[in-house]
Amino acid sequence: MLLQSFSRPVPWAGLLLTGSVVLLTACSRPAPVAEPVRAVKVVTVGTDTLDSSASYAADIRARIESRLGFRVAGKIVSRQVEVGQRVKAGQLLAEIDAQDYRLSQEAAKAQWQSAQTQLELATADFRRYKALRDQSFISDAELERRETTLKAAQALADQARAQWNVQGHQTEYTRLLADRAGVVTAIEAEVGQVVAAGSPVIRVAQDGPRDVVFALPEDQLSRVKTGQVLQAKAWGDGPDWQATVREVAASADPMTRTYTVKLALPSSVQPALGSTATVQLARLASAVQAIRLPTSALRQDGQGSSVWVLDSNAMTVSLQPVQLGPVVGNDVVIAAGLQAGQQVVVTGVHVLTPGQKVTVFKPVVEATR
Repeated sequence: MLLQSFSRPVPWAGLLLTGSVVLLTACSRPAPVAEPVRAVKVVTVGTDTLDSSASYAADIRARIESRLGFRVAGKIVSRQVEVGQRVKAGQLLAEIDAQDYRLSQEAAKAQWQSAQTQLELATADFRRYKALRDQSFISDAELERRETTLKAAQALADQARAQWNVQGHQTEYTRLLADRAGVVTAIEAEVGQVVAAGSPVIRVAQDGPRDVVFALPEDQLSRVKTGQVLQAKAWGDGPDWQATVREVAASADPMTRTYTVKLALPSSVQPALGSTATVQLARLASAVQAIRLPTSALRQDGQGSSVWVLDSNAMTVSLQPVQLGPVVGNDVVIAAGLQAGQQVVVTGVHVLTPGQKVTVFKPVVEATR
């Protein structure tokens, strides 16, 4: 009985087959999920007349704005003006410590007084020797030596006098005065700061003509010439002005790549400094036909810009590379890549894939009761 129990066959083959089936079932990939059909908004491409007029934000500036600084170096000890304050010609703006300059002026004065005393002594000697020469008590050579000494003393006195005047001017330069009447627009150094000669301390916009200043993009530069009359308008409900192009920058700003343009206002127009204005460029003589799309229709990638074009028969989308032109408001001009009559997706462009099935979104209109 014991031998028969051990000799009974074990169903190992069946177990192995069952395990293989389980493993194969676990390793098999799940069936792919069908890609959803997305609803998209589309527009039909058509040409439109491109508005060639353009307006630019500008600000009002003084024709001359001076950055004033001391003509000598020193430590600023006082400042009498603030930003926005009006100043008159000759008004004191700031002072630097003048103690050393006063001492130098006194030393120069003492040098001049010493030279003046030597000159008086040389003058008296020459007069005495000239009287002796008239009486033939001395020779002509001796008188000439005294005359040379007198001339040297006179030169030293003149030199000392000039040095004294220079030191006096240096002392006066420790007071910064306004050259002309105007408005303080900036403070560039404070009390206690040591400044070098010529360093800007206070900026003053001088009274007088005003300019309208704005930045012009590079592609519009050809539309503005010196001497051209443009229309400028004060912000809001302000008046309109006829301003003349006075200056166009010779090079573009390295950061913004725009050119600074200055328009001269009539002398009778005196708007507030720093106020905002707009400058209007007139329309071009010939109308320009162009394709415009909302910026939301663009898809950007490493290869450039593209849009999704709808195939109305298969109801699928495909990518179409395009070349962009200027931006007009919330739209962008399509320079190349599209033709009139094509349908372009304008929303949800970043969730689509080539060949994806889509439906055209139709808004639900509620029935009126």
